Amino acid sequence: MLRVLTAGESHGPELIAVMEGLPSGVPVSSEAIQADLARRKLGYGRGSRMKFEQDELTLSGGVRHGKSLGSPIALRIGNTEWPKWIEVMNPEPVELTDRSRGRGAPLTRPRPGHADLVGMQKYDFDEARPILERASARETAARVALGAIARSFLGELGIRLVSHTLSIGPVRVPEGSALPTPDDVDALDADPLRCFDAATSALMVAEVDDAKKDGDTLGGIVEVLAYGLPPGLGSHVHWDRRLDARLAQALMSIQAIKGVEVGDGFETTRRRGSAAHDELFATVDGISRGSDRAGGTEGGMSTGTVLRVRAGMKPIATVPHALRTIDVASGEDATAHHQRSDVCAVPAAGVVAEAMVAVELANAVLEKFGGDSIRETRRNLEGYLEGIPAELRTTPASEAALIAHDERG
Repeated sequence: MLRVLTAGESHGPELIAVMEGLPSGVPVSSEAIQADLARRKLGYGRGSRMKFEQDELTLSGGVRHGKSLGSPIALRIGNTEWPKWIEVMNPEPVELTDRSRGRGAPLTRPRPGHADLVGMQKYDFDEARPILERASARETAARVALGAIARSFLGELGIRLVSHTLSIGPVRVPEGSALPTPDDVDALDADPLRCFDAATSALMVAEVDDAKKDGDTLGGIVEVLAYGLPPGLGSHVHWDRRLDARLAQALMSIQAIKGVEVGDGFETTRRRGSAAHDELFATVDGISRGSDRAGGTEGGMSTGTVLRVRAGMKPIATVPHALRTIDVASGEDATAHHQRSDVCAVPAAGVVAEAMVAVELANAVLEKFGGDSIRETRRNLEGYLEGIPAELRTTPASEAALIAHDERG
């Protein structure tokens, strides 16, 4: 079983992440993790912090000479602005200087759509700083670092992931557009919105420009695809072992994500049953599905086809055109506190979603195949696949297989 933890605040000294349960022998590269942290900062419409945040990475334990040891992996990601916040966010009791007093002023105007007000109620604070520091999406840098390690583990087993942007506000990639593969990651990262359709990307850029001009923010939808999964990850026997449920929880845990769908998701609800499912056909290579509407899971288990999951991100709640709120110190009407923010962070959300899917898939793989070393995990996976009877083996979903079957009559 894979366990992950993160700690740290947005303007504290650093973020900390721990991963326990990874087998030995998995390649762990500071360079690869740093590259994914850089990908998290991509996207048209990002705020000023992305320009100066260095995401300085330190691997503190669990790795030797570029390979995991099988012990817990610990890492740290420095916060570049810490010297400016050392008094405001100091773990020790300190007296604020004149310079820090403004930065450390109580935040008594909670922002609608944020954790501010409910967090103050729950944790008995009279201002929002202690809440927003941890609730901030800055925490996702630690998750992306853990996701990079999980992706390396999956890659050793032939499982590869890619994410892309499907929509920004009302602008959406046309239905039926080509899906990216992991070989397209560099091209996606070079696109301003990480969109696989160039014409749609240009429209998305214009939409972001309009929102920025209006002092507003935008949300959107991202999709994560996983290639090379074996059938049988997850289980139907208990609610908390269902793979699709676990993926939904992982994605919903990302800040500002408000909805998740697997495969065709909510679109399936508008179809009749005869057009909603993936029919099975015999081919020379085994059983094939004529479509992939289910998105790679059936009955809470992976089918061995491409996994497709989508996450919907709401517009960022820190709106430059400040929303109405209450000053809890005075009880009077006010406008919400505005700290610098992005106009649109959907492209970054795709990278974070990719990381969370990688962590959950790695957990599911280890639950199914175990292994104290990557060689043992690989042997267990290969033995499982070889043990599936020939008459039950499946091939990737293929519309061509469906056409060939129908032509044979």
